[in-house]
Amino acid sequence: MRVVIVTESFPPDVNGVAHCALQTARHLADRGHAPLVVAPATAAPSESGSEPPYADAPAVPVVRVPSLPLPGYPQVRVALPSRRVAAALSEHRADLVHLASPFVLGVRGMAAATRLGIPAVAVYQTDLAGYARTYMGAGEAAAWRRIRSVHGAADRTLAPSGAALRDLEAHGVPRVRLWPRGVDTARFHPHHRDEALRRALAPNGEVIVGYVGRLAPEKQVELLAGTCGLPGVQVVVVGDGPSRARLTEALPGTHFLGRRTGAELARIFASLDVFVHTGPFETFCQTVQEAMACGVPVVAPAAGGPLDLVAHGRTGLLVPPNDPAAVREAVRSLAADPALRTAYGTAGRTTVEGRTWAAVGDQLLGHYDEVLAGRRTAVAA
Repeated sequence: MRVVIVTESFPPDVNGVAHCALQTARHLADRGHAPLVVAPATAAPSESGSEPPYADAPAVPVVRVPSLPLPGYPQVRVALPSRRVAAALSEHRADLVHLASPFVLGVRGMAAATRLGIPAVAVYQTDLAGYARTYMGAGEAAAWRRIRSVHGAADRTLAPSGAALRDLEAHGVPRVRLWPRGVDTARFHPHHRDEALRRALAPNGEVIVGYVGRLAPEKQVELLAGTCGLPGVQVVVVGDGPSRARLTEALPGTHFLGRRTGAELARIFASLDVFVHTGPFETFCQTVQEAMACGVPVVAPAAGGPLDLVAHGRTGLLVPPNDPAAVREAVRSLAADPALRTAYGTAGRTTVEGRTWAAVGDQLLGHYDEVLAGRRTAVAA
């Protein structure tokens, strides 16, 4: 199967869309298929617009489309109009187009697929309406019109969680099916817990409470402010973004470790005592799964993707969104009970052990096969 993955973000970017697109491309290559990635350029592109395969995905070629940094948020790049998208689909002789969180580049990918008569699967990953509300205080209706337009043209839309699926259907998006995300259960594992790191972060034996993710307004990391004042608790924040300077003031005493990846990130995850996610706009929330894979109990808002991931009272605690007092109380209860932390962490690890990227990737191939079969039936009719 020849698949073109048109994605709004791809490594070296560090975010959920980029990571999922990379894992999808890698799985396709591992299963003997022929993937090609089309993504915004992160730097000046070469004359051909292509680049060598990434070291961790050696069989995956990437075509870069010219892009500009998003004003005020340079870590996010927006693709410029380019003929490379349609050319990539034609030259690759694509059997199917995979649209990863389509919004700008994905819209062009959908248009090109329609013109060329190629089936398309659109993967919903970003709560654009929630972001519009956070950043502009308006624009939700316009965001949903954009989502309906591109996803409505796709042969199938894949939602990462039950909450996302219900949201899409409620806003008139047709042909929606569930497709969750995988987790690297070998990289994210309790045996990476590092006592030397723990002593460096909490020299007096404090309970280490961590957040991992972008430091941006929609993540609402400031909800950890009350947690910073708990006795015997040390807050650790991993990540970077436009809110870092503000959060440094809002979260006194917090260790800000910056952006971490790979084995180093896994070591930090496994060395936490409690993981807290604060943002209410997650369509899935990959960091929750990574914490659970490391055997760390989770505190997360009872909204979006965490509703599918966290079993309240068994693998962690779900709290009302946007409630700093609830976050503080949940952390306080776990910090005071080591046995409960261990029980939640063990249950979390057991829960995610079957959710490998290989297993989830095979589910995706099943969706591809159904879409291709449906298109053949429609053509024959």
